[in-house]
Amino acid sequence: MSAPVNLVNLERVQKAHGTTVLLDDVSLGVAAGERIGVVGRNGSGKSTLLGVLTGREEPDAGRVTRRGDLALGVLDQSGTLPPGATVRDVVLPGSLFAAEHEWAADPAVRSVLTGLELDRLGLDAPVAPMSGGERRRVALAAQLVRPLDLLVLDEPTNHLDVEGVAWLAGYVRERVGALVVVTHDRWFLDEVCTTTWEVADGRVHSYDGGYAAYTLACAERARVAAATEERRLNLVRKELAWLRRGPPARTSKPRFRIEAAQALIADEPPPRDSLALAGFAARRLGRTVYDVEEVSYAVPGDDGPRALFRDLTWHVGPGDRIGVVGVNGAGKTSLLRLLVGETEPDRGRVVRGQTVAPAYLSQHVTELDGRLRVLEAVQEVGRIVRLAGQEISASSLAERFGFPAARQWTPVGDLSGGERRRLQLLRLLMAEPNVLLLDEPTNDLDIDTLTALEDLLDGFPGTVLVVSHDRYFVDRVCDSVVALMGDGSLAALPGGVEEYLARRAAGEAQLPSTAPAGPTPGTAPAGAARPAGEVRAARKEATRLERRLERLTAEEERLHAELAAAATDHARVLELDGRLRALLAEKDQVETDWLAAAEVAEG
Repeated sequence: MSAPVNLVNLERVQKAHGTTVLLDDVSLGVAAGERIGVVGRNGSGKSTLLGVLTGREEPDAGRVTRRGDLALGVLDQSGTLPPGATVRDVVLPGSLFAAEHEWAADPAVRSVLTGLELDRLGLDAPVAPMSGGERRRVALAAQLVRPLDLLVLDEPTNHLDVEGVAWLAGYVRERVGALVVVTHDRWFLDEVCTTTWEVADGRVHSYDGGYAAYTLACAERARVAAATEERRLNLVRKELAWLRRGPPARTSKPRFRIEAAQALIADEPPPRDSLALAGFAARRLGRTVYDVEEVSYAVPGDDGPRALFRDLTWHVGPGDRIGVVGVNGAGKTSLLRLLVGETEPDRGRVVRGQTVAPAYLSQHVTELDGRLRVLEAVQEVGRIVRLAGQEISASSLAERFGFPAARQWTPVGDLSGGERRRLQLLRLLMAEPNVLLLDEPTNDLDIDTLTALEDLLDGFPGTVLVVSHDRYFVDRVCDSVVALMGDGSLAALPGGVEEYLARRAAGEAQLPSTAPAGPTPGTAPAGAARPAGEVRAARKEATRLERRLERLTAEEERLHAELAAAATDHARVLELDGRLRALLAEKDQVETDWLAAAEVAEG
């Protein structure tokens, strides 16, 4: 039977020291003849990786397999040598060289002794009184003279001069067998290594070539990351632009922070061009989308039929973006089902436009064939979709909704509830509807997916109806809000969700069987005014704290500048870092006090 290609294999290895995860789900292998350089920040786990590779450390999880007859040599950073030994005992033991002529006739052994200057130290010199550098050269020589399948070196160039490093590079480059080396010597990496492993954040990233090739690959990765970050910042700017146009309560932050945010979004267009979208939607939909005319509808109840709608009349036009709110049981889902024709009214009628192509996202996840892959389930609806004025492939849209390329081949039956919800949304959008009816679309979706959905809806050229308890999503996506008041009527809310909450607090929007809610005992009624003296004192305190925050911010900027200037002065950096930490703690407390005072000052 032929030997396996790899000398050592790591499969889904995990390793932590205390609470720090150094290796997280790492899978890799070392093949015969490979020369691998390992790089990474101090503390990133390079030595731990070597320990797991060589068997000196056991993984917390995963599996490490080694070829049965593997001849392995290791140089660690400890430099531990047997007590009472001489150079000859360590480097040329009798188990390898029974007689002096055996090694004296070997040019490779003579090269090691000369290259590491052990001939100058003397073969009979005891190792105990030697310096750390000398002991390390002895330990390195002991590994280099042995015939090994795999040589693992941790910082071998330490304590070597320029000539010694050059000799070592030439020697290991020409030797037979695989090599894994951790070193900060970039020239050595370029001279010796054909593969570079970067250990970072618990992962091991592999690059072809030495340090120069690794640097170029990192630069390319940084360029791609910068492009991704730019796209993310565009979303952030859009969010900030929307927040700035929202109610003043959302921007209750120190003035200098508001000014910074406004500078960031000064040239940012609104999240969507409502007029342009409405015009496009009218061309796609015509004048009529949904006309609800004097509709009455009731559902069975414990005490007989309960009326959800009484003589309800409502017009939904092309390009409308409407949020529907109301207490549970008021009939929000029933309203959407009436619009799409899943149910019919008891009296009255629902007129649907001839060109309406609706997509209805219900609260129940549509069951799909569990054997289908995610991408297959999306492509079953369509391969290309036109959204926000651009064509998007099924795979690209799936990636925007949290299904990276590898995850797109997961069977639907293996998806979580949240992932199935995302898949349901994807399939709806791939059908290219011109009317979206979304019933609690934020259920089971994470923030990243919600942001992607909001961004897509910003450019959706059609009508959007949203039923949701997520007020941020409603405010973000919709241009108007209506509420089912629980008495069979539908009320327009020019003030949005804020107005709905105010009307709820006033006892409106209750189900017929529910008594109006009164104020909680021991609390002040909504809108109760604070004493004028308390408000004046709070305003004065808020002004004082704001001035203090401005001074602290200026001091923070100065300390950052000093830290940059003193980057090579370790003692100075430690001093400045301590001052900066104390300042940031004080700034955090002052900001908390400011927010409390500002809330009282607003009355």
